[in-house]
Amino acid sequence: MAEALPPAAQRIADLLAAQGMTGRVVEMPESTRSAADAARACGCAVAQIAKSIVLRAVRSDRPVMVVASGANRVNEARIAAVLGEPIGKADAEFVRARTGFAIGGVAPLGFSEALPVFIDADLLQHAEIWAAAGTPRSVFRLTPDELLRLTGGTVTSIV
Repeated sequence: MAEALPPAAQRIADLLAAQGMTGRVVEMPESTRSAADAARACGCAVAQIAKSIVLRAVRSDRPVMVVASGANRVNEARIAAVLGEPIGKADAEFVRARTGFAIGGVAPLGFSEALPVFIDADLLQHAEIWAAAGTPRSVFRLTPDELLRLTGGTVTSIV
């Protein structure tokens, strides 16, 4: 019998099942906190890791999600221009309070509140990608089209 998933990972597994997704949440023996760690654990290229980065909109104080290819760094000025509002870094307390996840395990769905989601256009070039599933050791596999459907995100260049 498989071990039970941690509560945050189970929440993502339940959301995926409710959306008709066939992929399952996998709890890795090692940390998948960084894109490089996740790629090693998943046996894929770093570019196939869909890392969820939470930023903080300066004027509205709302969270902003960027789902970036693990190979890319987010150009915050570009995201601010698309959003129409200056953005800054979000600390760990803000991320947990506003998304329900700890940094290093933020999933691209299942947030505590509605928030804008921007999807890195570079993720669309891969047949499959891997995303965090709520903990620093849990992940799930999906396609870029599934990511777009699940998040309702806006595709943009983030670099």
